[in-house]
Order: sequence, then structure tokens, then C-alpha cells
Amino acid sequence: MTDAVVLGTAHQLAGRALAWLHRAHQDGLGGIGWDAGPDLSDPNEAYKPIGECALAASLVLREPVAGPADRERARALLDFGWVQLQGGDLLYERQFRHLLLTDPAETYAPFHRAGYRHSRLDALLRELAGLRSARAVECRPNRRLAVANARSVLGLPPAPDWPALAAATWLGATPEPWAVDWLTGYDLTHAVFHLTDWGALPDRLPAPLRDYLAAWLPVWADVWQETGQWDLLGELLTVDACLPAPVCGRSGWQALAAAQHPDGLLPRDAEPVDPETAFKDNEHTAVVGVLAGTLTLAQALR
Repeated sequence: MTDAVVLGTAHQLAGRALAWLHRAHQDGLGGIGWDAGPDLSDPNEAYKPIGECALAASLVLREPVAGPADRERARALLDFGWVQLQGGDLLYERQFRHLLLTDPAETYAPFHRAGYRHSRLDALLRELAGLRSARAVECRPNRRLAVANARSVLGLPPAPDWPALAAATWLGATPEPWAVDWLTGYDLTHAVFHLTDWGALPDRLPAPLRDYLAAWLPVWADVWQETGQWDLLGELLTVDACLPAPVCGRSGWQALAAAQHPDGLLPRDAEPVDPETAFKDNEHTAVVGVLAGTLTLAQALR
């Protein structure tokens, strides 16, 4: 059972990170550069950070743990992102021009979860779901999980074979735990996120993987805490919140809280923060902080 110190730390860290994101977006940061126009062929230009921020905000609204002020900030972030995406028109255009891309659906899913709709995009995604070509798009195993979960959130067929998708990942092989590296650390965290729909369905994680994570997740968290990789540590603590019960203790949370700046900025690592690129460099870690804190509090309610 999660102790009160962890819950208090998680609540404070998530709230401060959410407030930092909210202030930054109020100041005009985090939007698409309209002067040059968005490149509809580039999956990482502006869609990815908007989608990540929308994901965190949608989960703040999904879980009954945030207060009124934080829920208002979350809704404001979603509204900002939806405006940046022209009410979903940009996602529709990207999907219409590039039928085999998966990121429009993945970006749309958190908005859809929070009640936003785009009728033409809904119709297009339903049509594509019936194409063998679209269902056979090749991508890495943890990415296949991401696509499957996004389609599940959107209510698109077919129903995924979750055990088969899980077995195809690095984590699914329950490999030698000392073989994990920085990139694989991110891969395994996202396998858990998508398998459990960000903690909502912890039982969708196969029992052997739950046992494996219970044994080794605290060890990995200690490693990346020691090296000051705060972004990855936050992701590992988010994994902990997606399990049926937490296995990590106070140490990681206390280290992450100690690294957070007074204004709520959560640095990605132990290197000095460059004021000129502070938002771009650390936006993702703030998102991770919101996710980790929100889902840890939600887990305690289950």
C-alpha cells in the first residue's frame, strides 16, 4: 500500500508540474509555428508535444484525484492543444494525405477521451480500420501497443490480442534485467503504459510481467535515480502506478521532488537548465511528472 509520504509528494509534484505547463502555454509556448506552417509529413514537428500534453491533461480529468484548480488547468491545456490542431482539422489532413501513418489517431485519442470530436476524422479512421494495409503497418512492438491502445480508446475495430502484443516486446521476453539500457528503459515503460491504458486496466498486464516488474522495477528506478536521469525515473515511477500495487518506495519520489524547481519546472536530467531552451528541453519531463503523480494517487484509490 502506498504510504502517505509518497502520496503527498506525488500530489505536490504533479500539481506544480501542471501549473508550470499551464503558465508556459499561457505565455504562448508549446504551440505550432504558424509562420512557416506545419509540415504534415513530419510526425515530430509539433504534433508530438501537443499530444503528450493532451495525454497528461486527459488523465487528470479521467482520474478523480485532482482538485478544481488543477482540473481547470488541464481543460485549458486541452483547449489550447485543440485550437492549435485547428479543431482536429490538421490531424484529419495529415491522416487523409498519409493513410498509413498512426500518429494522427494516437494524438486524437486523448482529446477524444476528454470529449473532443472531429466527425470527418472519426469517419476516416473507421474506414481505415477496415483496410488490411492500415492494420499491417510495420512498427516496433511497443509502438504496436501504442497504436492498439489509441484505437481501443477511439472504439475502432478490431479488438487487439493483448497477450500476443505484449509477448512481442522486450519486456514480454522477461529478459536479463541487467541488459536494460537507456532507450530500452523507455521502450519497456511505454509497453506498460499502453498495455494498461495508463493504469486504468492493470490486469491487462500479463501475470509473468507483473511479477518481473515487481522484482526489477525498484532496481531500475535506483539506477536512474543515481545517474540523475529524472525524465526516465519519472517514467519508471509512472510504471509503478500502472501496476496492481506499487513496488517502489519513497526514495525515487523524494529525489524527483528535490530536483523540481520552485516554479514547477522538472528538469530532464542533472545537467544545468538552459534558460533559452528551458521549455523545449523540459516540457516532456513536466508531462511525466503530471502522469506519475496523478496515476500514483489514482492507484491508491483502487
